[in-house]
Amino acid sequence: MPHVTEIAPDIYRICVFHPELNLQFNHFLVKDEEPLLFHTGLRRMFPEVREGVAKVLDPARLRWISWSHFESDECGSLNEWLTIAPHAQPACGMVGALVNVNDFSSREARILTPQDVLTTGKYRFRYYNTPQLPHGWDAGVMFEETNGTLLCSDLFHHDGDVEPLTHSSVIERVRSSLTAFQATPLANYVPYTHNTGRILEGLASLKPKTLATMHGSSFCGDCQKALLDLGTVMKEVLDKPSYNFAEVQQAVGP
Repeated sequence: MPHVTEIAPDIYRICVFHPELNLQFNHFLVKDEEPLLFHTGLRRMFPEVREGVAKVLDPARLRWISWSHFESDECGSLNEWLTIAPHAQPACGMVGALVNVNDFSSREARILTPQDVLTTGKYRFRYYNTPQLPHGWDAGVMFEETNGTLLCSDLFHHDGDVEPLTHSSVIERVRSSLTAFQATPLANYVPYTHNTGRILEGLASLKPKTLATMHGSSFCGDCQKALLDLGTVMKEVLDKPSYNFAEVQQAVGP
C-alpha cells in the first residue's frame, strides 16, 4: 500500500516500501494545473503508484512525466501512465530522449535543457544534466524554482523504512548505505568521477530548500551543505580501487 506525504507545497511523496530489499521507492507528484509525476516506478509497481496518485488527483489529469535516467524504477511504467493519461508527455534530457526514450515510449518526449522552463501553472521546473551522477550518461535532476525543491533521484540514497521527511541530516545514513553496497554485487552502482564534486557543487549553488530523495527520507534544511557533504562522503567511500579483473577470472575458473 502506498504512503502519501506532502513534503513541500503541492509536492507529494508516494512511497512504496519493499521489505525484502529494505528499500523505499519514492515517486513525486506535483499538484498543479498541469500535474507532473517525477519517477514512474517499476512496471510491476504501477498499480500501487497509481493508487497513490489517485489519493491526490485523477491520474488521467497527468500532463508531464519525468525522471532522472533510463532505469526501470525511474521510468519502467512510462507507457502504462501514457495509456491512462491521454494528455501526458514524457519530459527528459536530450541524451535520454535520443538514446532511449523516443524508441521506448509510446509518445515522443519533450527535451529539456537548463535554459528551458517547464511550467506546470504555479511552479517552474528546470532540468539539469548530471552525467554519470547518480549513474547513466543521460542522468539529470529537476529543480522546482518557486519553492526550491530538488528532485534528486538516487542522490542521498539510504536504506530502511524511514520517515517521509526529516529536518535532521541524512549524511551518515547515506555513508552507511554506500559503504554496505560496496561490499555486495551491487558495488559501484554510483560511480565517482572527476566531475562528481563539480556537479554537486553546481547543484549546491541552486540553494534548494528541500531534497526529494528517491530511496529514503526527503530532507528539509541546509540542502546546500548537504550536497557539499555528499560530495565528501562519496569521495571517501567511492574514490578507491574496487574492481579486480584477476578475481573475476579466478571466479570463472579454467
